[in-house]
Amino acid sequence: MNASADIRLHGGRPPLDPRPMEKRVGLVILATDHTTEPDFRRMVASDRVGVYVARIAYANPTTPENLRRMQPALTAGASLILPGEPLDAICYSCTSASVVIGDDEIKTAIHAARPGAPVVTPTMAAMRGLKALDARRISVLTPYVAETGRPMADYFRRHGFDLASFTCLGLDDDREMARIRPSALVDLAQEATAADAEALFISCTALRSAGVAAEIEAAIGRPVVTSNQATAWNCLRLCGDTEPRPKWGRLMTLPLACD
Repeated sequence: MNASADIRLHGGRPPLDPRPMEKRVGLVILATDHTTEPDFRRMVASDRVGVYVARIAYANPTTPENLRRMQPALTAGASLILPGEPLDAICYSCTSASVVIGDDEIKTAIHAARPGAPVVTPTMAAMRGLKALDARRISVLTPYVAETGRPMADYFRRHGFDLASFTCLGLDDDREMARIRPSALVDLAQEATAADAEALFISCTALRSAGVAAEIEAAIGRPVVTSNQATAWNCLRLCGDTEPRPKWGRLMTLPLACD
């Protein structure tokens, strides 16, 4: 017997929450990015904080020219994240491109689609993190070729940091950067940290360094800031989440100071 079921329309309207999630973080990431989403899933996402992602086109190799080519896509990428709904933070997750394009230019491009949304870049977040840790003389470890590393060294000097050392690993493909073993990053971090550095910054959102930040801190005896750890910390604090998370490194126990 194949009788059709009666369809009944409920007479009332169910109660609605103001938002499905209390806080919302938007991520604009590279099409080739293997690492930012898993890191934010572990460090940021919760029953209270939702993370929403848009990917934009990117082609290796990781050179200043290729990084700069992403700028026109930033507005469109930001517009695709929960269109018409406010975000508590929106992060463009590429450290080297943030240097090449410029933090202010990235803010302008994102605000063209999401006016008023707090914008975070890895370089902004790293500087805020290093200041929160009261570190001015730093060592820097990057996976980049020297051509890509040089603008980053200039960026930190321009913002008042003293570089004790700056190490590049010579890679130009972010997919390969993502494959560096975390245990190898611990060893490389020890080699890259100058004796007189007050902290180590590990640059690149592709690196799986956030998960071993605390281990590196124990090995070098100094604070560590990584690209994804810093942006996760910055986004959490913008969402009003002040819970200490020491397993992700000392930075994740600190408040976000005003710029």
